[in-house]
Amino acid sequence: MRKKFCYTAVSLALLGLLSACTPTSGEVVSSGGVTDQLGRTVEFDGVPQRIVSLAPSNTEILFALGLGDRVVGVTEYCDYPASAKEKAVIGGFSTVDLERVVALSPDLILATSMHEADVLPALENSGLTVFALAPATLDEVLESIILVGEVTGKVEEAAGLVNDMKRRMSAVTAKTEGLSPEQKPRVFFITWHDPLMTPGSETRHDELIQMAGGVNIARDLIGYADISLESVIEANPEVMIAGVGMGAGEDLPAQFISTEPRLGNTDARCNGRIYEIDTDLEGRPGPRIVDALEAFARFIHPELFAGG
Repeated sequence: MRKKFCYTAVSLALLGLLSACTPTSGEVVSSGGVTDQLGRTVEFDGVPQRIVSLAPSNTEILFALGLGDRVVGVTEYCDYPASAKEKAVIGGFSTVDLERVVALSPDLILATSMHEADVLPALENSGLTVFALAPATLDEVLESIILVGEVTGKVEEAAGLVNDMKRRMSAVTAKTEGLSPEQKPRVFFITWHDPLMTPGSETRHDELIQMAGGVNIARDLIGYADISLESVIEANPEVMIAGVGMGAGEDLPAQFISTEPRLGNTDARCNGRIYEIDTDLEGRPGPRIVDALEAFARFIHPELFAGG
């Protein structure tokens, strides 16, 4: 069910998303169930009042829709907004404590594709309602917000949030979609340094780079993949971006692109165009992905977004 779109179709895809996915005003939960992003039809007895989130991105969506008072459990990595840290912890992102979840008596559990094989079936076997979000693209991030709104009775709030995100995305692409190929800098985003990893095509990062007016040097790769240092040097990126603040690695990828001697002659290093971004912004498929897009736009085209 994955939906892929080219940069030239981004605006149309985003404009069409809301009408395709938004239920009519007053509709809470479809009588025939709601299909989640794993293609599963999930039935609901009523509007969920006790919700457990199994991922930071899910938690951010819930709080952004004003559902913080209904959230009863989160992962140890759910740290935004700050009030999320006051909720009961049910384990890690990939290490869910099933007993803790069951003890919270949730009537809705928001899971991800990571939980599909083991955690999700175990929870359903315990008689719990599990709804999965698995956004791989930016339009699927918007879709996931609409879906959460539908299953929690926050349809209007979800529509408003998505409309605001679309407005901010359009504000960026309005300045970048008319750029010529020569005006689009070559961009290298580093996911990890050992082994050297980067996002290729069919990733949200690739979309962010394109929408922000850049060219991903790893577009020939698929997904999040290894890349040789020689390939990076040969591509000669004009802009290099690293995510920082995640786990024990913290800023190691940023240190690598800033200090690796063999990258010293790249245009990015020669012109001091090395940037860092919080991994919580660029890595979590939730409402703050638009913050990441705006940051990418400032990095790649400061002449267009200096005041942003």
